[in-house]
Amino acid sequence: MKSLNQRIASFYDESTPLWLDVWGDHMHHGHYGDDGKAKKNHYEAQIDLMEELIDFAGLDDVKPKRILDAGCGVGGASRYLAGRFGASLTGLTLSPLQAAEGNKRAKSEGCDHLVTIRAEDIMDYKSEEKFDVIWSMESSEHIGNKQALLDHFYSMLKPGGVLAMITWCHRETPPQLSEHEVSVLDDICKLYHLPPWCSIGYYAEVGDRVGFKDIKTGDWSDAVRPFWSAVIRSAFTWKSVRGLLKAGPQTIMGAYAMRHMQRGFREGIIRYGVFSMKKPA
Repeated sequence: MKSLNQRIASFYDESTPLWLDVWGDHMHHGHYGDDGKAKKNHYEAQIDLMEELIDFAGLDDVKPKRILDAGCGVGGASRYLAGRFGASLTGLTLSPLQAAEGNKRAKSEGCDHLVTIRAEDIMDYKSEEKFDVIWSMESSEHIGNKQALLDHFYSMLKPGGVLAMITWCHRETPPQLSEHEVSVLDDICKLYHLPPWCSIGYYAEVGDRVGFKDIKTGDWSDAVRPFWSAVIRSAFTWKSVRGLLKAGPQTIMGAYAMRHMQRGFREGIIRYGVFSMKKPA
């Protein structure tokens, strides 16, 4: 039986070409204004999400020169951040296909001297030189042990370095999640190869235990809620349907999971957690 990491890598190896063909190389939600009502195309919304996180984490004040993009996909954010800050970027993904495609795109855009994408598990990655910023956008939900993850991030930051992170969470508890809520989350976990979820508040508690300071949290669920409706609409074009059938069973199941994601946001089960944490100088 394949390990969780092998299943994740296989899923992204199979599904990434279709996503790139339909949605492009930013593989994350979009930001549609604080109330989610701003009219934007998907590319504009995805760029705005990155800018909102840059602002939330105060990265313009940090002026980073070395950034780790933990869970980088094909490096869309890596290349954007390299251009935005003139920084050196190391991107990590479990998918060999994504790593190869990301390096290809960096070369074609003339930024391969700044951006390197590696097919490597973030929890196994070691670097002698520390980072000014760790950027983690919708990837830490794949890591089961949040304490170990934040410990690892902390160890790789320079003193004064910043973790800027966005991740899928469930609503705060108590009250405890109902059987229905657990069922919705479990369906998503099975289809997207995720370990159990946790809340925004839990991440903040773990960050404090690890030693992070100036911990800021945000819930941007309203701002990103239109994303899944937009993805579902795009899935019903002839181009998408043909690509979906060609991609394979994992991608088809991933497309089916979109309805569960939409339901989770609609019912308030899923919360879109945003974090900024600083390693003491």
